[in-house]
Amino acid sequence: MNRFLRTSYLVACVAGVGFFVLSVLILGVWPGRVLEEETRRMSPEHPLKLTASEQRGRAIYSKEGCAYCHTQQIRFLKSDVIRFGAPTLAWETQFDYPHLWGTRRIGPDLSREGGVHSPDWHFSHLYSPRSIVPESVMPAYPTMFNGAPDRPTQEARDVLAYIESLGRARELAGPEGEARMQAASHQMDDMQVASPVLNASPAKARRTGTYSVIRYHLIGQTTHADRGLNVYNRHCAGCHGSKREGDGPGAKGLLPRPANLTEHDYSRERFSFVLWNGVAGTAMPAWRDLSKEDLDALADFLAPAPSTRRVRPPGVPRMMELGRSVYAAHCAQCHGVSGEGDGSAARELAMLPSNFHDIAPVNSAILRAIRNGVEGTPMAPWTAKLTDAEIIAVALVIERREWE
Repeated sequence: MNRFLRTSYLVACVAGVGFFVLSVLILGVWPGRVLEEETRRMSPEHPLKLTASEQRGRAIYSKEGCAYCHTQQIRFLKSDVIRFGAPTLAWETQFDYPHLWGTRRIGPDLSREGGVHSPDWHFSHLYSPRSIVPESVMPAYPTMFNGAPDRPTQEARDVLAYIESLGRARELAGPEGEARMQAASHQMDDMQVASPVLNASPAKARRTGTYSVIRYHLIGQTTHADRGLNVYNRHCAGCHGSKREGDGPGAKGLLPRPANLTEHDYSRERFSFVLWNGVAGTAMPAWRDLSKEDLDALADFLAPAPSTRRVRPPGVPRMMELGRSVYAAHCAQCHGVSGEGDGSAARELAMLPSNFHDIAPVNSAILRAIRNGVEGTPMAPWTAKLTDAEIIAVALVIERREWE
């Protein structure tokens, strides 16, 4: 009897140890080998590693617990792809140890965050999140700054460097890399159908692109107006201010400053384009992750009705003639001969010049831009080259849109 019991214990012990070893092989070693092989097949030949600054920023990101609220793992779901971009693949995190995939998506996923927001936006957001995103629950990090969002410490610069690296390798892989990944993964077909921007975040601003001006008819005009106001307060007021004067709490740290929407008459097409594509070279991102109903209501809320648009003043013939000659000599190379923002130098600029057919600024705003320039943009002051009479004359031409 004792011998039988000892044999039973031995068999149970060996079986337990064998089961444990088998479990480790099946659940640990084998999936690891499969993952390594998938990474090898799908990875570009020379994937980018983090720089010294980016590595320091990653350590700070991990220390501050950012991964508790921000994931870095876009799933193969249509809702994820539409909002954040291409799903995360194994090779993108091959240098991550420990990984920072995150556990809860309280804040947005950051897998494709690189290039979505400008550096000044990130610094302002780190310094005071609710100044940029009014409903944010993210804690502030003023200790990373010397008293103001435009005075970051090296710690803040390192965090920004790491954030800017997120999604960079995937975007630089380009069409060749995507073709290689697609050949190695059957899931890529579904992802391509769902993703409007394959390599980058859908929120990344672009200089050109399509947009929708479809008007949605909700129940009553008041409901539509209230929806537009609600969307504005949730997403726009932090920068543009509650009265749309470009003086929101987050505006202080941004260059160029957010637009004063009361100083210009924007066409509805312009609002639709900006909401869908953002403004490249500024802190204004694209808002393609919002529903078209929300974007439509917001564009209606912001765009003035034709009956309320400003009446342009009459021009004195001699002054108009002077203004046209000044415009042709000094403004047309950027803003275009007809004011459409398509001058010969426009494509070389980080920010596209204003298209005065879509943006009609008031005379005072035009004079201020010509005399003082627009900080943070390619628009420089012209007082050293133009007389006051020439500035007044060209401002009148721009306001009246009479180029010839």
